[in-house]
Amino acid sequence: MSKNIILCGVGGQGTILASRLIATAAMDKDIPIKTAETIGMAQRGGSVFSHLRLGEGINSPLIGKGEVDLIIGFEPGETVRQLPFLKQGGAVVVSSRPVMPVSAMIGQSKYDAEAMVEYLKANVEHLTIVDADKAADELGSAKVLNVVLLGAALRSGELGLEESDLENAIREKVKVPEKFLELNKKALSWSKGGK
Repeated sequence: MSKNIILCGVGGQGTILASRLIATAAMDKDIPIKTAETIGMAQRGGSVFSHLRLGEGINSPLIGKGEVDLIIGFEPGETVRQLPFLKQGGAVVVSSRPVMPVSAMIGQSKYDAEAMVEYLKANVEHLTIVDADKAADELGSAKVLNVVLLGAALRSGELGLEESDLENAIREKVKVPEKFLELNKKALSWSKGGK
Protein backbone atom coordinates (compact mmCIF):
# COMPACT_ATOMS: atom_id res chain seq x y z
CA MET A 1 0.00 0.00 0.00
CA SER A 2 1.24 3.45 -0.88
CA LYS A 3 -0.74 6.62 -0.10
CA ASN A 4 -0.02 10.32 -0.41
CA ILE A 5 -2.26 12.46 1.78
CA ILE A 6 -2.50 16.18 2.48
CA LEU A 7 -4.40 17.62 5.42
CA CYS A 8 -5.05 21.36 5.29
CA GLY A 9 -6.86 24.00 7.30
CA VAL A 10 -6.15 26.96 9.53
CA GLY A 11 -4.54 27.11 12.93
CA GLY A 12 -6.72 25.93 15.80
CA GLN A 13 -8.78 23.39 13.82
CA GLY A 14 -6.89 20.28 14.91
CA THR A 15 -5.21 19.64 11.56
CA ILE A 16 -1.85 18.72 13.09
CA LEU A 17 -3.45 16.38 15.65
CA ALA A 18 -5.37 14.62 12.85
CA SER A 19 -2.11 14.22 10.93
CA ARG A 20 -0.45 12.70 13.99
CA LEU A 21 -3.38 10.32 14.50
CA ILE A 22 -2.96 9.00 10.95
CA ALA A 23 0.81 8.70 11.45
CA THR A 24 0.34 6.84 14.76
CA ALA A 25 -2.22 4.46 13.23
CA ALA A 26 0.14 3.73 10.31
CA MET A 27 3.15 3.14 12.59
CA ASP A 28 1.10 0.81 14.80
CA LYS A 29 0.44 -1.28 11.65
CA ASP A 30 4.15 -1.20 10.70
CA ILE A 31 3.39 0.94 7.64
CA PRO A 32 6.39 3.18 6.89
CA ILE A 33 5.40 6.85 7.02
CA LYS A 34 7.05 10.20 6.39
CA THR A 35 5.42 13.49 7.36
CA ALA A 36 6.07 17.20 6.95
CA GLU A 37 4.06 20.07 8.42
CA THR A 38 3.79 23.75 7.61
CA ILE A 39 2.22 26.05 10.15
CA GLY A 40 1.30 29.60 9.12
CA MET A 41 2.49 32.83 10.67
CA ALA A 42 -0.41 33.01 13.10
CA GLN A 43 -0.98 30.18 15.55
CA ARG A 44 -4.74 30.61 15.12
CA GLY A 45 -5.99 31.67 11.73
CA GLY A 46 -2.87 30.98 9.68
CA SER A 47 -2.61 28.31 7.00
CA VAL A 48 -1.68 24.83 8.22
CA PHE A 49 -1.00 21.79 6.09
CA SER A 50 0.60 18.39 6.51
CA HIS A 51 2.02 16.02 3.92
CA LEU A 52 1.80 12.33 4.83
CA ARG A 53 3.36 9.60 2.71
CA LEU A 54 2.56 6.02 3.67
CA GLY A 55 4.29 2.99 2.17
CA GLU A 56 7.61 1.46 1.18
CA GLY A 57 10.37 3.19 -0.74
CA ILE A 58 9.50 6.79 0.15
CA ASN A 59 12.54 9.05 0.37
CA SER A 60 11.00 12.49 0.85
CA PRO A 61 8.12 13.56 3.10
CA LEU A 62 7.03 16.25 0.62
CA ILE A 63 4.51 15.35 -2.08
CA GLY A 64 4.79 16.75 -5.58
CA LYS A 65 1.98 18.39 -7.53
CA GLY A 66 -0.42 15.91 -9.09
CA GLU A 67 0.61 13.08 -6.72
CA VAL A 68 -1.91 13.25 -3.83
CA ASP A 69 -4.41 10.42 -3.40
CA LEU A 70 -6.45 12.19 -0.72
CA ILE A 71 -6.87 15.75 0.55
CA ILE A 72 -8.58 16.15 3.91
CA GLY A 73 -9.67 19.78 4.03
CA PHE A 74 -10.67 21.38 7.30
CA GLU A 75 -11.60 24.59 5.51
CA PRO A 76 -12.92 25.08 1.93
CA GLY A 77 -10.56 27.88 0.84
CA GLU A 78 -7.46 26.09 2.11
CA THR A 79 -8.65 22.96 0.33
CA VAL A 80 -8.92 24.82 -2.98
CA ARG A 81 -5.34 26.08 -2.48
CA GLN A 82 -4.09 22.48 -2.22
CA LEU A 83 -5.94 21.17 -5.32
CA PRO A 84 -2.86 21.38 -7.61
CA PHE A 85 -1.40 18.52 -5.55
CA LEU A 86 -4.38 16.19 -6.19
CA LYS A 87 -3.76 13.47 -8.75
CA GLN A 88 -6.24 12.65 -11.50
CA GLY A 89 -8.98 10.56 -9.86
CA GLY A 90 -7.87 11.52 -6.34
CA ALA A 91 -10.39 12.14 -3.55
CA VAL A 92 -11.19 15.18 -1.39
CA VAL A 93 -12.96 15.18 1.97
CA VAL A 94 -13.78 18.73 3.05
CA SER A 95 -15.59 20.49 5.86
CA SER A 96 -18.37 22.81 4.75
CA ARG A 97 -17.58 25.26 7.57
CA PRO A 98 -15.55 28.27 6.45
CA VAL A 99 -12.95 29.86 8.66
CA MET A 100 -12.08 33.29 7.36
CA PRO A 101 -8.35 33.55 6.77
CA VAL A 102 -6.35 36.26 8.50
CA SER A 103 -5.75 38.04 5.16
CA ALA A 104 -9.52 38.46 4.63
CA MET A 105 -10.03 39.59 8.23
CA ILE A 106 -7.57 42.44 7.79
CA GLY A 107 -9.04 43.43 4.43
CA GLN A 108 -6.25 42.21 2.14
CA SER A 109 -8.53 39.84 0.23
CA LYS A 110 -12.16 38.82 -0.18
CA TYR A 111 -13.38 35.42 0.91
CA ASP A 112 -16.48 33.63 -0.41
CA ALA A 113 -16.77 30.16 1.15
CA GLU A 114 -19.76 29.17 -0.98
CA ALA A 115 -17.77 29.92 -4.12
CA MET A 116 -14.96 27.71 -2.79
CA VAL A 117 -17.35 24.79 -2.22
CA GLU A 118 -18.88 25.26 -5.67
CA TYR A 119 -15.39 25.28 -7.20
CA LEU A 120 -14.61 21.98 -5.45
CA LYS A 121 -17.89 20.48 -6.71
CA ALA A 122 -17.04 21.51 -10.26
CA ASN A 123 -13.42 20.31 -10.19
CA VAL A 124 -13.22 17.22 -7.97
CA GLU A 125 -14.74 13.96 -9.15
CA HIS A 126 -14.48 12.14 -5.81
CA LEU A 127 -15.68 14.77 -3.33
CA THR A 128 -17.17 14.29 0.13
CA ILE A 129 -18.51 17.43 1.80
CA VAL A 130 -18.94 17.06 5.56
CA ASP A 131 -21.66 19.20 7.11
CA ALA A 132 -19.58 20.46 10.02
CA ASP A 133 -22.42 22.38 11.67
CA LYS A 134 -24.67 19.32 11.64
CA ALA A 135 -21.87 17.16 13.05
CA ALA A 136 -21.23 19.67 15.86
CA ASP A 137 -24.94 19.88 16.70
CA GLU A 138 -25.44 16.11 16.74
CA LEU A 139 -22.24 15.36 18.64
CA GLY A 140 -22.60 18.30 21.02
CA SER A 141 -19.12 19.65 20.28
CA ALA A 142 -17.28 21.35 17.43
CA LYS A 143 -13.93 20.32 18.93
CA VAL A 144 -14.07 16.86 17.34
CA LEU A 145 -14.49 18.04 13.74
CA ASN A 146 -10.98 16.79 12.97
CA VAL A 147 -12.03 13.27 14.00
CA VAL A 148 -15.31 13.56 12.03
CA LEU A 149 -13.22 14.38 8.94
CA LEU A 150 -10.94 11.40 9.60
CA GLY A 151 -14.03 9.18 9.75
CA ALA A 152 -15.25 10.55 6.42
CA ALA A 153 -11.78 9.95 4.98
CA LEU A 154 -11.94 6.33 6.16
CA ARG A 155 -15.27 5.87 4.41
CA SER A 156 -13.86 7.38 1.19
CA GLY A 157 -11.69 4.27 0.93
CA GLU A 158 -8.59 6.38 0.24
CA LEU A 159 -7.07 6.53 3.72
CA GLY A 160 -5.82 2.94 3.70
CA LEU A 161 -6.60 2.38 7.39
CA GLU A 162 -9.46 0.86 9.41
CA GLU A 163 -11.68 2.57 11.98
CA SER A 164 -10.14 0.42 14.74
CA ASP A 165 -6.66 1.70 13.72
CA LEU A 166 -7.72 5.30 14.29
CA GLU A 167 -9.60 4.43 17.51
CA ASN A 168 -6.38 2.93 18.87
CA ALA A 169 -4.40 6.00 17.76
CA ILE A 170 -6.90 8.29 19.51
CA ARG A 171 -6.59 6.22 22.68
CA GLU A 172 -2.79 6.43 22.41
CA LYS A 173 -2.37 10.12 21.48
CA VAL A 174 -5.34 11.96 22.98
CA LYS A 175 -4.92 11.83 26.73
CA VAL A 176 -8.46 12.67 27.81
CA PRO A 177 -11.04 11.41 30.31
CA GLU A 178 -13.12 8.40 29.22
CA LYS A 179 -16.18 10.53 28.32
CA PHE A 180 -14.11 12.48 25.76
CA LEU A 181 -12.69 9.26 24.38
CA GLU A 182 -16.29 8.12 23.79
CA LEU A 183 -17.08 11.45 22.08
CA ASN A 184 -14.09 10.95 19.76
CA LYS A 185 -15.25 7.42 18.93
CA LYS A 186 -18.73 8.76 18.08
CA ALA A 187 -17.13 11.48 15.95
CA LEU A 188 -15.08 8.89 14.06
CA SER A 189 -18.18 6.92 13.13
CA TRP A 190 -20.41 9.97 12.45
CA SER A 191 -21.36 9.81 8.80
CA LYS A 192 -24.74 11.44 8.30
CA GLY A 193 -23.14 14.77 7.41
CA GLY A 194 -21.32 13.57 4.31
CA LYS A 195 -22.85 14.52 0.94
